[in-house]
Amino acid sequence: MKLIRGQTRAVVFDLDGTLLDSLGFVLRALEHALEPFGVRPSPDIFTRLGGPPQRFLPELVPDPVGAEAVLARLAAFHRTHGHLLELYEGAAALLRELHASDVKLAIWTGRDRSSAEALLKRHEISPLLGALVCGDDLDSHKPNPCGLQAILHRLQVAPNEALLVGDADVDVEGGAAAGVDTILIRHGGRAVAAEVAARCWLTVASAGEAYTTVAHSVLAQRRF
Repeated sequence: MKLIRGQTRAVVFDLDGTLLDSLGFVLRALEHALEPFGVRPSPDIFTRLGGPPQRFLPELVPDPVGAEAVLARLAAFHRTHGHLLELYEGAAALLRELHASDVKLAIWTGRDRSSAEALLKRHEISPLLGALVCGDDLDSHKPNPCGLQAILHRLQVAPNEALLVGDADVDVEGGAAAGVDTILIRHGGRAVAAEVAARCWLTVASAGEAYTTVAHSVLAQRRF
C-alpha cells in the first residue's frame, strides 16, 4: 500500500459517497423522481455523477418538461427525507484531526450549494473548510478540473501538495487532469476500469479504509 507521499498541505474530499453515507439515499431519490417516467437508474450511475441533477437528468429524461418534473420530485424527496443523511463513521473525527494539524481542507462536490451547505452546517463541518466548490458554482463539472483548480488557488497550494479523496471515476479523471493524487473508494470492491485505476494514487474498498490511509499518509508527516 502506498502510504508515503511528499508533504501534503491540503486534502480535498468529494461529499456524497466519500464523507456522506448517501449513495443509497441518492439512488432512492432518483428512483422516486423518475418513477412516473418509467425510468429506473442503475447503481453504476454513481461512477458518472459529476455535477448537479440538471447536468445528468437530460440523459435519463430527454424531454425538457419531463426533466423539470423530475427535478421537482427530486427536490421534494430531499426536503422530506434529507434529515436522514449521516456522515460515514470516522469522517468527522478525521476532518477535525486534519484541521487541528494545520492541514487545509476542502470539498469538491457535484451537489448543489444550498443542500451541501445545509448538510455541512448540520454536521458541524463548515468551520473546518478552507474552500467549497459545488455543482452549481461553475459552468463546468467533474471530470473537468476547473473546480479542483479553483480550490487549489483558494487554498494557495500546489497540485503536488494536495490529495483528493473521491468515489467516482470522474473524481479520478478530474484529479489527474489537475495533477493531484487521488484515492478512489471502490464501495463493495466494485470493479474499476484499468485506465481509471492507472490514474489513481491508490484504490481502497471503503470510506473507512480511505480515512485510515489519509491519517497514515498525511498526519504521519506532522508527527516527525
